[in-house]
This record gives sequence, structure tokens and C-alpha cells, in this order.
Amino acid sequence: MNKKRTWYEKVGDFISGKGFYLVVLVCVAAIALSGFYLVQGVRGNLAGNLDDQPVAGSAQITETQKPSPTPSVQPSVQPSAQPSASPKPTVTPEPTVTPKPTAPTTTPASLVFTWPVKGTVIAGFSVEALAYDETMGDWRTHDGMDIGATLGTQVMAAANGTISALYQDDLMGTTVVIDHGSGLTSVYSNLAEVPTVAVGDQVSTGDILGSVGNTAVAESGRDSHLHFAMYQDNTAIDPTAYLP
Repeated sequence: MNKKRTWYEKVGDFISGKGFYLVVLVCVAAIALSGFYLVQGVRGNLAGNLDDQPVAGSAQITETQKPSPTPSVQPSVQPSAQPSASPKPTVTPEPTVTPKPTAPTTTPASLVFTWPVKGTVIAGFSVEALAYDETMGDWRTHDGMDIGATLGTQVMAAANGTISALYQDDLMGTTVVIDHGSGLTSVYSNLAEVPTVAVGDQVSTGDILGSVGNTAVAESGRDSHLHFAMYQDNTAIDPTAYLP
């Protein structure tokens, strides 16, 4: 009596027979098909990843600048300085000690002097040293010079000028003063009582002013003479500095 075979037994027989090769073929096909799709999927993923994702990292392009040529600096040609002639130093002469003049340093222009009378000097000019006065009997200064002349001898103007004063002095008697300008004056004393000029008269060198008298009480002990004096800015000066 035949025993009824089960489904599992039938499958087992098939597999053990021709069905074995069929199953192997199906399995190989399935594996090949699975491998094909696997490879296609991997390629698709790789392509998508490469197209969608940016390349990581930033590429920096360094541009190397060529050094610009340095222009050669040409030295500027400066014109050679011409040496300037140095001024010669001014040599200042050392001041020399000039003795105090007995006469003024400036004389009024166009003045010509003459002796007021012709005679001998019996008493000279002396303002720095005392001289003995025979009349007064003492030692004193003498602001002029006494020129010996006889009574009545005409007295002349020593230079051009203007009669600025005419008076009777208690000690020096009748006196005439001539202003020669620039502070220079000449004084004529011991004249006769009546001069021949008046204040304001213009006189020239050699004009007659009067005559020798004996009116000077302070010098009455001396021989007959004219007392002649000169002043610069009211300071007595030696008349011989002007007389020829």
C-alpha cells in the first residue's frame, strides 16, 4: 500500500533532483540582480553627493606681486656756492686822549682875527693857576691878557661881530663886548670912558671901538694897557689861540 507523500517530502525530492540546479540558478540570478542594483545605487549616491556638496575647504590664490622697479634717484646737481667776498672788518682806531683845548674846537666861519692893540703882553691868561696881582696884593686867576699900550691908543675889534654890551665895571672899568656868533665873544676892558660904538652896532675886523684908558681899578697898579679876554659859551678861553 502506497504511503501518501507530504508537501515537504515532495519539495525535498525536487530539490534533491533537477530542482536543485534550478534553485541554484535562481539564487545566482537573484544575487546578480541584487548586485547590479546595489552597484547602481552606490554610483547614484556617490554622484549625488559629489554634485550637491561643495568641496570642503577654501582654495586661496596668492598672487605674488612683482616688485616694482625702484627708480634710481639721480642726485640733484646743486650749483656750487660761489664764495662771497667777506667784508673786511672795520678797524676801529683806539681813541686817543686829546688834551683839553684852550680854544673852542669850532670857530665861526669867515672870522679873521687881529690883535686889538699892538704891544707887549704884560700879564698872560691864567685860570688854572693863581697869578700875583700887584694892585690887589694877592694871588688870583686872570681871565684874559693885558697888552701894554700907551693911553689913547686906539683899540680895534678883534673880528667881525655885533656889539652886545657896553658898560662900566666896578673893577675893570669901561668895557665893550662883541658877539662873534656860535657862543664866541670878545671883551675889551680898561677903555677910556667914551667908546666910539654903541650896543647893536655891526663891526668888522679892525674897526675902532675906543681907546686905551685907566678905568680899571683892579689893574691900576700895572703899566697902561688893554685888558682883552675871550669867552666860549661863557667860559674863559686863552685869546692867543685865535690871535695871529
